Amino acid sequence: MAEERMTDTGQAEQVGGLSVMTTTTDGIRVLTLAGEIDHHTGDQLRHALDVTDTARPRIVIDMRQVTFMDSSGINILIAAHRAVTEACGWLRLAAPTDSVLRVLQLVGIDDIIKCHPTLHEALAP
Repeated sequence: MAEERMTDTGQAEQVGGLSVMTTTTDGIRVLTLAGEIDHHTGDQLRHALDVTDTARPRIVIDMRQVTFMDSSGINILIAAHRAVTEACGWLRLAAPTDSVLRVLQLVGIDDIIKCHPTLHEALAP
């Protein structure tokens, strides 16, 4: 497995079964995920969502290519939401696949973190 490190220049980070690409659009950090979010890939996502030393973070997670998410992913999203909220920012989810959306709905994450059907809508003010 090739391993790349993430930067804000749009490079991808690939570890195991999850790819994370980070870009910035109008001051909003966009994490484009592809693959599986589970206990093997959770640290990679947790690292990408780190808001330490970030004033008023605004983050959109593009989930169009996420094929699986377990409770590890749910816990990471909840922790990220708390951290971002404490820093006076926001976190939004964009375009989760049907299977991932079902998980989000079953545990009520879609009531806590705004979930948008498209990336475009998630980026809107």
